[in-house]
Amino acid sequence: MKTVMTLLMLTMVTMTTQAQQLKQVSYQDGEQKLNGMVTANTAKKGPAVLILPAWKGIDNEAKQAALQLEKEGYIAFIADIYGEGNIPSDNTAASKIAGHYKTDYKAYQHRIMLALEQLKKEGADPTKIAIIGYCFGGSGALEAARAGFPVNAVISIHGGLSKAADRPNGSIKTKVLIEHPAADKSVSKEDYDGLVKELNEGKADWQIITYANSGHTFTNPESAEYNPVMAKRAWEHTLLFLKEVLNK
Repeated sequence: MKTVMTLLMLTMVTMTTQAQQLKQVSYQDGEQKLNGMVTANTAKKGPAVLILPAWKGIDNEAKQAALQLEKEGYIAFIADIYGEGNIPSDNTAASKIAGHYKTDYKAYQHRIMLALEQLKKEGADPTKIAIIGYCFGGSGALEAARAGFPVNAVISIHGGLSKAADRPNGSIKTKVLIEHPAADKSVSKEDYDGLVKELNEGKADWQIITYANSGHTFTNPESAEYNPVMAKRAWEHTLLFLKEVLNK
């Protein structure tokens, strides 16, 4: 009997895993091929989340976030910012290509907009879309807000908070949630204070949640800085915010 029950449980787990898979979706930026990933629940139009991955491109953290969002009833699409043939193999390469898009922020905003358009094609309700970004993608989430993209909200998770000093502050109409690790050495006090000033001058609906005893990549289970307690809280804050802004 115990053997039968064990086999039954394994079968159920396998069926659940097979039902929850991400599908690769190719789209274009001119001649550059981009390869995003979308959840399997696109048959019916519904609220959706665009995920902007960290600096090495689509990784396990982004994939797991997409699958968890699918369980919550959201369509999730992971953007490909760099494009086929440009995925960095190490931190040095990642730093170089991410640095390019941070400097050329309009190119970054353009790739985000292309991903948003593809998400809509995949079945997203265009009136109920939010953006989540991790690390480099967190910087991108803020760029989407700065660009005034037609989304309900953006969430920056251990993202870079700065922008070039010569860029003026403008109106920010989308709601903003920033999940910030207290011990993030990549974010200076000047960066933090500058963003608060920008959000206030932009008359944004914003909040920053700071997580104690947490280094930069505190939400990533594959990182030495992973803080499971704070990562769990951050995810719960993410879901609570999404429920509010997407009316789900």
